[in-house]
Amino acid sequence: MENNQRLSKINAWRQALRPRVFTATYVPMGLAGIAAIDDGIFNAPTFLLALVGTLLLQSAANLINEYADYRRGADRLKEAGQGMTIKQKILSPRSVLYGAVFTTVSGCLIGLYLLSQSGPLLWLIGIGGVFVAIAYTAGPFPLAYNGLGEIAVAIFMGPAIIVGAYYVMAPAVSQARIVELCLISLPIALMVAAILHANNIRDMEADRAVNKRTLAVIFGIRFARAEFMFLVIGAYLVQLLVIAAGYLPAATLLTLITLPEALRLIKIFNTSRAVPLMHQAQGHTAKLHGQFGLLIVVAWALTLLLPL
Repeated sequence: MENNQRLSKINAWRQALRPRVFTATYVPMGLAGIAAIDDGIFNAPTFLLALVGTLLLQSAANLINEYADYRRGADRLKEAGQGMTIKQKILSPRSVLYGAVFTTVSGCLIGLYLLSQSGPLLWLIGIGGVFVAIAYTAGPFPLAYNGLGEIAVAIFMGPAIIVGAYYVMAPAVSQARIVELCLISLPIALMVAAILHANNIRDMEADRAVNKRTLAVIFGIRFARAEFMFLVIGAYLVQLLVIAAGYLPAATLLTLITLPEALRLIKIFNTSRAVPLMHQAQGHTAKLHGQFGLLIVVAWALTLLLPL
């Protein structure tokens, strides 16, 4: 009985933390790591510490989102979605709030240590990351409630993580290399924004009822469908441009094997308003992001192991 209760509690926190979207951290961290290996500056302990710190801040953002949506009533009409542990009375609001505080403080402590070992650029990235984690759904001007969710996620789960993780391993990195890393991150930035936007398409009616003004709510379903297509197909097109510019190996075109799945998901969002089906498609969008990023990292690694 005691073991069952313990497992139930673990599963409850797992549901609140939403680990299936942790690819939003793993993918840009993987890209930072392989870029650092290619440049000969990879530092495993620093990289792992940055990974843990970033995962803690993403966990904090998920828990703050859980708590803030509950307090604002944003999950009251939702039929499906990740988290919702407070609505389902699996976790208490106070427990989720304490979890959010713990993960935020822990992530900040790791960030402060990394700051002491690197340079001033990490101040900007770190403060911005903590701000987005908290202000995404909390505070007087929550980003997700004012049409800024996709932009915030694209920036801080794309270029900010990649540049930040690389920078803590090589504080003397040149401005030119930072620009290259930002360009490399663009396909990932678009694809991670697609995860959030898929979530917002699914929740359009529930969000509209509580005045949560996502881009899907502000501009309507036709725009929302076009935006999802732009983000997903845009990731592949931008990757082609980055390869053509010489910043990614041509072997990373291995990502094209995921294109049929991308087109399938676009078709679902273009033709269906069924919440259960869109919920599944949102989960598959997160998987697509993970597969897309993993294939870039694997293909890049193969070019280093098997140079042509």
